Parts: sequence; C-alpha cells; structure tokens
Amino acid sequence: MDTTNLAGKRVLVRSDLNVPLDGDTITDAGRIDASAPTLRALADAGARVIVMAHLGRPGGKPDDRYSLRPVAARLGTAIGKPVSFAGDTVGPEAHRAARDLDDGDIVLLENLRFNPGETAKDDAERSAFAEKLAQLADVYVSDGFGVVHRKQASVYDIARLLPSRAGSLVEKEVNVLSTLTKNPDRPYVVVLGGSKVSDKLGVIDNLLSRADALLIGGGMVFTFLAARGHAVGKSLLESDQLDAVRGYLDKAEREGVELILPTDIEMAASFAADAEHETARVEALEDTAAGSDAIGLDIGPESAQAFAEKIESGRTVFWNGPMGVFEFDAFSAGTKAVAQALADVTAKGDGSLTVVGGGDSAAAVRTLGFADDRFGHISTGGGASLEFLEGKELPGLEVLED
Repeated sequence: MDTTNLAGKRVLVRSDLNVPLDGDTITDAGRIDASAPTLRALADAGARVIVMAHLGRPGGKPDDRYSLRPVAARLGTAIGKPVSFAGDTVGPEAHRAARDLDDGDIVLLENLRFNPGETAKDDAERSAFAEKLAQLADVYVSDGFGVVHRKQASVYDIARLLPSRAGSLVEKEVNVLSTLTKNPDRPYVVVLGGSKVSDKLGVIDNLLSRADALLIGGGMVFTFLAARGHAVGKSLLESDQLDAVRGYLDKAEREGVELILPTDIEMAASFAADAEHETARVEALEDTAAGSDAIGLDIGPESAQAFAEKIESGRTVFWNGPMGVFEFDAFSAGTKAVAQALADVTAKGDGSLTVVGGGDSAAAVRTLGFADDRFGHISTGGGASLEFLEGKELPGLEVLED
C-alpha cells in the first residue's frame, strides 16, 4: 500500500471488523488483527485515520447489540496505539472526532449499517450517504476485503467521490487468491466442505479445471454420495443439485482431475453434541443403529487420514468449509485433520502455499486451537473469496480500477 503524501490528511478507511460478540466480549478477533497492519502503516505515515466498518445486520437503525464500541479497545491493542470512538457515523460526534484528529491519530466510527443508506438498493440513497461520509476525509482506502463483493456506500460509492486506493489487506487477498486461479504451484489440491453444494457451485465449476485434486467433505458431500447412488439417511441432501453434481463427477473424470469423496462417515442418531454415533462405510450409511434416520455429521477416520495424505502431497492447497459439525467435539475430528494437514504443509518451509477460506473455515481453525501463523494465508472474506474464485467481478475492486 502506498502511504506517500498522506501526512496530515484525513484518510477514511473501510475495514472489515464484523467480529462475533458475546455481549461485549469479542470471541474471534481475527478480522481485527488482519485489519491492524494497514491502519498502523497509515498512522505511522502521519495520516489522520478515520475507520469505518459494520457489525451484524441491525436493519438500518441504531441497535446497542451491534455497536462497534467494544471493538475500539481491541483494535487499539492490535495496532499498538489508542483508538478513540465516535458514537455516530456521519453525525456531530463523527465530524468532531475527524476535526480534532492530530497526525497519527485513529478514530473508529459507529456501525455503518445503523444508516439505511449504507446497504440501500437505490443508487441515489446510497450515494447520498456516501457523500456524507466523504465530507469527513480527503482520501479513501479500501481495506475490507470481506465486503468488496457488495455494492454498498462505504465500499463502492465512496470510491467514486474521493481519491482512492487499496489497503494492504485487500492487496494481499487479491494477490493470494489470484495465485489460486492463475498460476498455482502443482500439485494443486482444493478441499471443499460446508453445508450446501449450492453455495459452492461456482467455485467447483471454476476450480475443477484448474486443480489436480478436489476433496469434498462436510454436509455437501451427501449430495455427491447420493449422485453416486448411495443412500444417505437423514443427512443434508440437495436433491435439486443432483444433476449438477453428476455433471461435475463426469467433468472431473474427463479432465483427469482426482475428485475424492469420503469412504466412511460418522453417522449420528440426531443433530446433537451428545448424539449416539458410529462410523459407517459410504456404501452402508443406513446400516447403523439409527437406520434410515441416521444423519452424517463428520467424515470418518479413514477418510480424514486419506484427505490429510492428499493435502500433504500438495504444493498449493486451498480449503473452504469444515468437514463436519466442528462445534461439537464428537464431530470435529475430520475438520481438525484437514487443518493439521494444511499446517504440516506450511511447516515444510519449502514455499508451498496453504490458504484457508474465510467464514466457517477461519472460525474452525481458531476454535480448534490453531494459530493463524500455521497457515500461509487465512482469508478475511468468506463470500468475497468465493466470488473471486468463481471469477466474478467484485464491485469494490472494480471501482478502484476505474
């Protein structure tokens, strides 16, 4: 990120600070920590930094449950200097805070989504809010990669009103994700999980012709297993995607891509942390105590080992989506095995690249006790990362290039 000629200027930074809260307690500060380097660099360059972000979905009106106030102190810890807080976004507190900043100071504005103009579908309403934001600053920096796929006032419209540039986090995300689609070192292994095939159709379609191996787990695997003729009990199944999945299976075979499905599944009597469960072969998922009422909640131990071995053979590995219900200890082993395998690839220190997709995957590695630095890159943008890998145009990036 270029920080030249910013000393003494008010710089409005769109960060992604949409972190999970339990009351006032931040339960995963990953996005805060990822945002800190850009803000620190701007402050060190003498800029007067005004940070804007959103939290949750408050519906266009103030709601204390979604206040960013608890984030300000944690953000200051991550940056290494105090961050003040303005109790509104474009009101008197924000204007006073912006006016009173000295070189190197940082202030965080209240939740952008307390104003309906931030996410408005109407261009004029959105632009009007962006104009109010623009009055606070001289320069705009886009550093919230998790929102660049949204055509929102603080992401898209603001960049058309102020001199604009990408922050270091956005630059890093684009560079890493471009590697996954354009020139990955091989073997290139893609691991996809999560609940629904329909959430990953574009990624599968775009990466299937680029990857050497595609591993499928999580709830989405049952649609693949059903497409191969297996009964899956009460496991998550998208019947309307069966034809699409059969097409991907055929395409993988035609193009010589190794599409690997689990050979065993942890089948449970119910969706519960303490549910009775047993390991079943994919050919006999209903041959358990729960019979046709059984529900698959994790890949089995044989599959976890096979997935880990395939991952460890890769020089570029992209993973998006847990292998099971990792929030339940009894069904976290598959996700933990995948995370450990990626960490082992990183630990080789031979230049191999491991990328953990945002959202549930990022939450999973931290929940399971893996430090961020055990992976080459943890994306901050779940939906944005997937849309980038699908090859879609992202409004928040396109506007910076115009």
